[in-house]
Amino acid sequence: MTDNYEKIVMDNLRRLYADLPADLADRLPAEKRGSRFSFPAFGRTCTISPDGIDMDGRKCPSVLGILISLYAINASDEPLTAEPFCAFKQLPGSMPYSGAFATHTEQILVPRVEDMDKARPRIRDQLSGRDAPAEVSGDFAFVVHPLPKIALCYIVYKADEDFPASVTCLFSANAHRFLPTDALADTGEYTSKKILEITDK
Repeated sequence: MTDNYEKIVMDNLRRLYADLPADLADRLPAEKRGSRFSFPAFGRTCTISPDGIDMDGRKCPSVLGILISLYAINASDEPLTAEPFCAFKQLPGSMPYSGAFATHTEQILVPRVEDMDKARPRIRDQLSGRDAPAEVSGDFAFVVHPLPKIALCYIVYKADEDFPASVTCLFSANAHRFLPTDALADTGEYTSKKILEITDK
């Protein structure tokens, strides 16, 4: 049975392939095999084709499929500009999504701060990550790539006698060039869920 989300994914793919950019592989960037494009997404190998989207050879969950198909539709030859990282509230049209972003992207990680610290090498490995720039504050911080041209910088403070633990998620400077703002909010949420999944292993 096809759910409404899956219908959106297939509609997005039809739109993409109806006017497929000749340089899409460079724009994503991705490895091209015929009409199939493969690239890392949310810690897995994602493959887009006219028939659908799969991740690690299995059918992609439909919500992630929407984000990935939107990323493909919005693919640009503009390169990723990571810095200066910006807060979600600085993104255009972010106000309606700010509360949900804070709850589903940042606050869900707060109870797991200590575990995240221990899992940092695995988080970086699975999400094409790296250490945060030296000037970024926090008790620890790291950068991950849920999609090739979108970077998220997580800044983490552990609890101490004066303040509770906190997590802040920042976006690469031109993330809004590759996804609409509501989809960027969802990208943050599903990246944080992936971080929790990695932390639990």
